[in-house]
Amino acid sequence: MSESGSKPRHRRTTVDDAGFNLDTRRLGRKPGSILPVQRTFSTDDRIGLEMVGIPAGGEVELDLTLQSVSEGVLVLGTVHAPIEGECSRCLESFTDDIELHLTELFAYPDSNTEKTTEEDEVHRLVDDMIELEAAVIDAVGLELPLQPLCEPDCAGLCPECGVRMAIAGSGHGHEILDPRWAGLAKLDVADDNVVGDAAPGSGA
Repeated sequence: MSESGSKPRHRRTTVDDAGFNLDTRRLGRKPGSILPVQRTFSTDDRIGLEMVGIPAGGEVELDLTLQSVSEGVLVLGTVHAPIEGECSRCLESFTDDIELHLTELFAYPDSNTEKTTEEDEVHRLVDDMIELEAAVIDAVGLELPLQPLCEPDCAGLCPECGVRMAIAGSGHGHEILDPRWAGLAKLDVADDNVVGDAAPGSGA
Protein backbone atom coordinates (compact mmCIF):
# COMPACT_ATOMS: atom_id res chain seq x y z
CA MET A 1 0.00 0.00 0.00
CA SER A 2 1.05 3.60 -0.51
CA GLU A 3 1.64 6.04 2.31
CA SER A 4 -1.94 7.31 2.00
CA GLY A 5 -3.26 3.81 2.63
CA SER A 6 -4.78 3.34 -0.83
CA LYS A 7 -3.89 0.49 -3.18
CA PRO A 8 -1.17 1.31 -5.71
CA ARG A 9 -2.41 1.94 -9.22
CA HIS A 10 -0.98 -0.14 -12.05
CA ARG A 11 -0.19 2.01 -15.05
CA ARG A 12 -1.80 0.62 -18.19
CA THR A 13 0.54 -0.04 -21.08
CA THR A 14 -0.32 2.34 -23.90
CA VAL A 15 -0.12 1.68 -27.62
CA ASP A 16 1.28 4.45 -29.79
CA ASP A 17 -0.82 5.92 -32.56
CA ALA A 18 1.62 4.76 -35.24
CA GLY A 19 2.03 2.10 -37.88
CA PHE A 20 -1.01 -0.16 -37.98
CA ASN A 21 -2.28 1.19 -34.61
CA LEU A 22 -4.99 3.86 -34.92
CA ASP A 23 -6.15 6.04 -32.02
CA THR A 24 -9.91 6.70 -32.24
CA ARG A 25 -10.22 9.17 -29.34
CA ARG A 26 -10.17 12.16 -31.71
CA LEU A 27 -13.02 10.57 -33.65
CA GLY A 28 -15.40 10.32 -30.70
CA ARG A 29 -18.41 8.04 -30.59
CA LYS A 30 -21.08 10.19 -32.18
CA PRO A 31 -22.48 8.15 -35.09
CA GLY A 32 -21.52 9.72 -38.38
CA SER A 33 -18.27 11.28 -37.16
CA ILE A 34 -15.41 10.86 -39.62
CA LEU A 35 -11.64 10.96 -39.17
CA PRO A 36 -9.27 10.65 -42.17
CA VAL A 37 -5.97 8.83 -41.65
CA GLN A 38 -3.06 9.00 -44.09
CA ARG A 39 0.36 7.72 -43.11
CA THR A 40 3.40 5.94 -44.49
CA PHE A 41 5.62 3.65 -42.43
CA SER A 42 7.87 0.61 -42.65
CA THR A 43 6.68 -2.79 -41.49
CA ASP A 44 8.51 -4.57 -38.69
CA ASP A 45 7.71 -8.08 -39.92
CA ARG A 46 7.01 -9.83 -43.21
CA ILE A 47 3.32 -10.16 -44.07
CA GLY A 48 2.12 -12.69 -46.60
CA LEU A 49 2.22 -16.26 -47.87
CA GLU A 50 5.11 -18.69 -48.16
CA MET A 51 6.18 -17.67 -51.68
CA VAL A 52 5.08 -14.01 -51.81
CA GLY A 53 4.37 -11.19 -49.38
CA ILE A 54 5.12 -7.71 -48.08
CA PRO A 55 8.77 -7.84 -46.95
CA ALA A 56 9.96 -6.76 -43.53
CA GLY A 57 10.87 -3.09 -43.84
CA GLY A 58 8.49 -2.63 -46.76
CA GLU A 59 6.94 0.85 -47.03
CA VAL A 60 3.20 0.71 -46.33
CA GLU A 61 0.84 3.54 -47.25
CA LEU A 62 -2.50 3.90 -45.45
CA ASP A 63 -5.27 6.02 -46.96
CA LEU A 64 -8.20 5.42 -44.62
CA THR A 65 -11.37 6.93 -43.24
CA LEU A 66 -12.52 6.07 -39.73
CA GLN A 67 -16.27 6.41 -39.34
CA SER A 68 -18.10 6.19 -36.02
CA VAL A 69 -21.21 3.98 -36.12
CA SER A 70 -23.53 2.82 -33.35
CA GLU A 71 -21.68 -0.46 -32.74
CA GLY A 72 -18.09 0.64 -33.26
CA VAL A 73 -15.72 2.20 -35.77
CA LEU A 74 -15.87 1.39 -39.46
CA VAL A 75 -12.51 1.48 -41.26
CA LEU A 76 -12.71 2.23 -44.99
CA GLY A 77 -9.91 2.81 -47.48
CA THR A 78 -6.82 1.34 -49.06
CA VAL A 79 -3.48 -0.11 -48.03
CA HIS A 80 -0.67 0.05 -50.59
CA ALA A 81 2.62 -1.80 -50.21
CA PRO A 82 5.43 -3.50 -52.17
CA ILE A 83 5.60 -7.27 -52.42
CA GLU A 84 8.46 -9.67 -53.07
CA GLY A 85 8.08 -13.23 -54.21
CA GLU A 86 9.41 -16.30 -55.99
CA CYS A 87 7.80 -17.40 -59.24
CA SER A 88 6.16 -20.82 -58.88
CA ARG A 89 7.08 -21.74 -62.49
CA CYS A 90 10.62 -20.47 -63.10
CA LEU A 91 11.67 -19.97 -59.44
CA GLU A 92 13.02 -16.46 -60.17
CA SER A 93 12.58 -13.66 -57.63
CA PHE A 94 10.27 -10.80 -58.56
CA THR A 95 8.84 -7.59 -57.08
CA ASP A 96 5.47 -5.93 -57.49
CA ASP A 97 2.92 -3.84 -55.58
CA ILE A 98 -0.33 -4.68 -53.84
CA GLU A 99 -3.32 -2.48 -53.06
CA LEU A 100 -5.87 -3.71 -50.55
CA HIS A 101 -9.37 -2.27 -50.16
CA LEU A 102 -10.56 -2.48 -46.57
CA THR A 103 -14.04 -2.34 -45.07
CA GLU A 104 -13.66 -3.49 -41.47
CA LEU A 105 -15.81 -2.94 -38.38
CA PHE A 106 -14.10 -2.67 -35.00
CA ALA A 107 -16.71 -3.18 -32.31
CA TYR A 108 -16.96 -1.12 -29.12
CA PRO A 109 -16.47 -2.99 -25.84
CA ASP A 110 -19.83 -4.13 -24.39
CA SER A 111 -21.67 -3.32 -27.67
CA ASN A 112 -24.31 -5.76 -28.92
CA THR A 113 -21.94 -6.75 -31.73
CA GLU A 114 -19.17 -7.49 -29.25
CA LYS A 115 -21.52 -9.53 -27.05
CA THR A 116 -23.14 -11.57 -29.81
CA THR A 117 -20.13 -12.52 -31.98
CA GLU A 118 -17.16 -14.78 -31.51
CA GLU A 119 -13.76 -13.17 -31.09
CA ASP A 120 -12.61 -14.25 -34.55
CA GLU A 121 -15.80 -13.05 -36.28
CA VAL A 122 -15.34 -9.32 -35.78
CA HIS A 123 -12.50 -7.06 -34.70
CA ARG A 124 -12.60 -5.19 -31.37
CA LEU A 125 -11.44 -1.80 -30.14
CA VAL A 126 -9.04 -2.04 -27.20
CA ASP A 127 -8.65 1.10 -25.07
CA ASP A 128 -9.99 3.21 -27.97
CA MET A 129 -7.25 1.81 -30.22
CA ILE A 130 -7.66 -0.02 -33.52
CA GLU A 131 -4.97 -2.62 -34.16
CA LEU A 132 -5.25 -2.90 -37.93
CA GLU A 133 -2.42 -5.36 -38.57
CA ALA A 134 -4.51 -8.52 -38.14
CA ALA A 135 -7.07 -7.23 -40.66
CA VAL A 136 -4.28 -6.44 -43.13
CA ILE A 137 -2.74 -9.89 -42.66
CA ASP A 138 -6.12 -11.49 -43.45
CA ALA A 139 -6.62 -9.26 -46.51
CA VAL A 140 -3.12 -9.98 -47.84
CA GLY A 141 -3.70 -13.72 -47.46
CA LEU A 142 -6.89 -13.49 -49.51
CA GLU A 143 -5.43 -11.19 -52.18
CA LEU A 144 -2.12 -12.91 -52.95
CA PRO A 145 -1.99 -16.13 -55.02
CA LEU A 146 -0.75 -19.39 -53.53
CA GLN A 147 1.26 -19.95 -56.74
CA PRO A 148 2.62 -16.52 -57.73
CA LEU A 149 4.05 -15.83 -61.20
CA CYS A 150 6.73 -13.37 -62.25
CA GLU A 151 4.72 -12.79 -65.45
CA PRO A 152 1.22 -14.02 -66.34
CA ASP A 153 2.63 -15.93 -69.34
CA CYS A 154 5.79 -17.25 -67.66
CA ALA A 155 6.91 -20.34 -69.59
CA GLY A 156 8.72 -21.82 -66.60
CA LEU A 157 11.77 -24.09 -66.86
CA CYS A 158 12.85 -26.49 -69.58
CA PRO A 159 11.84 -29.96 -68.32
CA GLU A 160 15.00 -31.47 -69.83
CA CYS A 161 17.82 -29.13 -68.74
CA GLY A 162 16.14 -26.75 -66.26
CA VAL A 163 17.05 -23.51 -68.06
CA ARG A 164 14.53 -20.67 -67.89
CA MET A 165 12.52 -20.70 -71.10
CA ALA A 166 12.38 -16.88 -71.02
CA ILE A 167 16.12 -16.74 -71.75
CA ALA A 168 16.53 -19.99 -73.68
CA GLY A 169 15.21 -18.63 -76.98
CA SER A 170 12.52 -19.85 -79.33
CA GLY A 171 14.81 -22.50 -80.89
CA HIS A 172 15.64 -24.18 -77.59
CA GLY A 173 14.95 -27.91 -77.59
CA HIS A 174 16.38 -31.39 -77.03
CA GLU A 175 16.49 -34.45 -79.27
CA ILE A 176 14.53 -37.11 -77.47
CA LEU A 177 15.69 -40.64 -78.32
CA ASP A 178 13.19 -43.47 -78.36
CA PRO A 179 14.11 -45.57 -75.29
CA ARG A 180 13.83 -48.74 -77.42
CA TRP A 181 16.95 -47.62 -79.33
CA ALA A 182 18.88 -46.33 -76.33
CA GLY A 183 21.09 -49.45 -76.18
CA LEU A 184 22.11 -49.18 -79.81
CA ALA A 185 22.99 -45.52 -79.38
CA LYS A 186 25.74 -46.54 -76.94
CA LEU A 187 27.53 -48.72 -79.52
CA ASP A 188 30.58 -47.11 -81.14
CA VAL A 189 32.15 -47.84 -84.52
CA ALA A 190 34.36 -50.57 -83.10
CA ASP A 191 31.32 -52.33 -81.70
CA ASP A 192 29.70 -52.18 -85.15
CA ASN A 193 32.78 -53.84 -86.73
CA VAL A 194 32.77 -56.62 -84.18
CA VAL A 195 29.12 -57.29 -84.84
CA GLY A 196 29.80 -57.34 -88.58
CA ASP A 197 32.76 -59.75 -88.26
CA ALA A 198 30.71 -62.10 -86.13
CA ALA A 199 27.78 -62.23 -88.52
CA PRO A 200 26.46 -65.73 -89.48
CA GLY A 201 28.25 -67.29 -92.45
CA SER A 202 31.43 -65.33 -91.93
CA GLY A 203 33.36 -68.51 -90.98
CA ALA A 204 34.25 -67.22 -87.51
